[in-house]
Amino acid sequence: MVQITPDAEKFINELLEKNQKTGHGIKIYLSGIACSGPQFGMSFQEGVPDGDIVDNSASGFEMYYDKDTEEALEGCVIEFVDDPNFGTGLTIRDPNFSGCSSCGGGCR
Repeated sequence: MVQITPDAEKFINELLEKNQKTGHGIKIYLSGIACSGPQFGMSFQEGVPDGDIVDNSASGFEMYYDKDTEEALEGCVIEFVDDPNFGTGLTIRDPNFSGCSSCGGGCR
């Protein structure tokens, strides 16, 4: 199961309200694997997509993802970032991923 920080929950709840999507959930999907690990995308989702897992661990909204994404999310943390160099938004960080051999680290 993916973890989500309180700041990330707050940010998502504010986005849902700002975009008039209150009552929607967040679809998390695996968009590829890169040197830095799994790459994810997120979008607003009204209702549970067929076959998706429903994650009720966040406060104020549900998260949905398929089985492949669930495996990639294992141990990951959804965090809110506000960095002058990289901008403001959400990131999904895998604290267990150490990089691939082509980047100088070992794959997990």
